Amino acid sequence: MKASGILAAAVALVLVGGSLYAYAKYREVWDSIKRVDVSGDLNQIKEPPADPNAINVLLIGSDSRAGINGAIGGRQGVAGQRSDTVMVVHLSPGAHSSVVLSFPRDSVVPVLSCTAESGASGQTASPGQVEQINTTFANGGPGCLWKTIEETTHIHINDFIALTFIGFEKVIDDLHGVTICLPTAVNNPKSGLDLSAGRHHVFGREALAFWRTREDLGEGSDLQRIQRDQFLMAALLQGIEKSGLLNSVTKLSAVVGDAARNMTTDSGLDQSRMLHIAEGARGLTSKSVQFIQVPTQTYAANPNWVQWTPQAPQLFSAVAHDTRVPAAAKLRRPKAGTGAVAAHATPAVSVSPATIKVMVLNGSGLQGIAAEGSADLTGRGFDVIGSGNAPNFNYTRPVVEYGSPADLAAAKTVEQQFTDPEILQSPSVSPGTIDVILGSTFTALKSVTSGTRSTSTSGLTHTFGGITGNTRICTDNSAFAGPDSG
Repeated sequence: MKASGILAAAVALVLVGGSLYAYAKYREVWDSIKRVDVSGDLNQIKEPPADPNAINVLLIGSDSRAGINGAIGGRQGVAGQRSDTVMVVHLSPGAHSSVVLSFPRDSVVPVLSCTAESGASGQTASPGQVEQINTTFANGGPGCLWKTIEETTHIHINDFIALTFIGFEKVIDDLHGVTICLPTAVNNPKSGLDLSAGRHHVFGREALAFWRTREDLGEGSDLQRIQRDQFLMAALLQGIEKSGLLNSVTKLSAVVGDAARNMTTDSGLDQSRMLHIAEGARGLTSKSVQFIQVPTQTYAANPNWVQWTPQAPQLFSAVAHDTRVPAAAKLRRPKAGTGAVAAHATPAVSVSPATIKVMVLNGSGLQGIAAEGSADLTGRGFDVIGSGNAPNFNYTRPVVEYGSPADLAAAKTVEQQFTDPEILQSPSVSPGTIDVILGSTFTALKSVTSGTRSTSTSGLTHTFGGITGNTRICTDNSAFAGPDSG
């Protein structure tokens, strides 16, 4: 997670400092990092070409129960390690932007041949067979996971960084905690998360429990857990940004030391490449960081697993080439003549947006779409009072619903913000409130500027869903919705 960028930035600052004390501290930190040689796996394949203008780092949250991690994870004596979290962080220095791509741990991937490394026994290729990506890491180690991601996404990985439970806890503590938001009380004995509804500023132990909680929260799915983790990472980014932590080598010292002592990287991540990553992270703001989950659908052979959708390769290509992708309208509106998006000026309104209370609902099932719509409408001045899931995920066009004839003018004002919407009166909508249900064709509100709208790596959330680092963490309840949490 962001700890890797913090470590890189700190190493850069220490080197620039140049004092004997700083150099000694740097050597102590550098020498405490565990390293793994992954060349045995990567030498077996032709890697995708590296993009000279971008950096891609594979981040792994390891659930190893070795040592004190067993007590933290609640399952002492469990052998081996699995990938609690798999992400690719794409740094685009020229654009001063970053994309954090999350891979669900239940994603199916091909079973590739992998050598033994870092305590993993390796695995034999099984053509035509699949396994969970979590199993790939457990069987083959970080090199096998690296190899599999490159083979399936065609994204060149520059380096990997793995962090353990205790490392996560200590880094959060060193960063003075993080703020989370719960729409309902949670008591999860497995993870140890026991908090009331509302906003909480938590430290290492509770932050890790929130990060790991899957059962007894929402639908109990890994996909929702990733959504919640994205909000945690956004909150962490915002906290770091406000504190000015990255501007102080002294404040960073504890973060760097704790991260390094609980970190594993590839043996190729030397000082020069670490500095390169640090330079790539320079100038990033929370607004310029996007968190996107790889789009998935249920795997037919096993409903507990997921497979990537046909849309996923377009996302992978955008990250791999750090370049433009087809406009969102083309990706989501395959039918010709059905109101393909042409850019419009900001629509005129007949009722002041500030007086209109709006509830935003996800009617597509696409992760983060309610949060994106909420942020967009808030940016237009509307009073967004909440968000969540629609009764089903079968919606395509945006639907604007109002309950009372007195709310028709307000509903029309909201309707004008969307392309090809449907407006309906519904007795289920509370008077004085407008419900907006976002379907699968929604990409963004009507454009403020003229000309053809384009999508690039700085705007992938409009096409693939997700959130940006400056998202308000209490705006989307869909990550918690389900039979357990309402």
